Order: sequence, then C-alpha cells, then structure tokens
Amino acid sequence: MTPQIILEGVGAGAAVCSTTSFLPQLVKLAREKTAEAVSARMFALTVAAFALWSVYGLMLRSWPLVISNLISLGLSGAILLLKLRYRDRDEARVAPGPG
Repeated sequence: MTPQIILEGVGAGAAVCSTTSFLPQLVKLAREKTAEAVSARMFALTVAAFALWSVYGLMLRSWPLVISNLISLGLSGAILLLKLRYRDRDEARVAPGPG
C-alpha cells in the first residue's frame, strides 16, 4: 500500500466521521422538537469553522475538503437553525410558572 493511498484513506475516514457525527443530534432534535441541551454559541462557532474550512478547501482546490466541509456546514447549520427555532419553546419549558 502506497503512502498516498494511506493518506487518502485517513482523509476519507476523517471526512466520513466528522460529517456523520452531526446526524444523531439532528435526528434527535427533529424527533423531540426540543434543543434544550444544545449550545447555540457552540454551534454558531462550529458553523463558522466549517464555512472557513470550506473556503480554505476552495483556495487549495481540494474538492474532498470542500465537499466534506460543505456537508458538515449544512448539517451543523440545520442544528443551529433548529436550536433557534425551538428556543422560545425550550425557555417556556424551563421557566417557572406563575405562583
């Protein structure tokens, strides 16, 4: 096995792991309709990071880097949007009622 094949395999494995790591959280949010346990700040930073990685990949003309980061950007962006969408509902659930 050549070093280039090993290098590509490690990169592909990393891309698959980082991209699919967001799927369980996204499915859970969509199913439960609550994002109480999700940090909006953390996902905002994650979205920014994937956007920058995508630009970096474009500048390098590394299509595997671009594609994997754009997919991750879309998934983490969807999680952030659900967090923002469910924010009022989550705050009402946690806030003490009158009396």
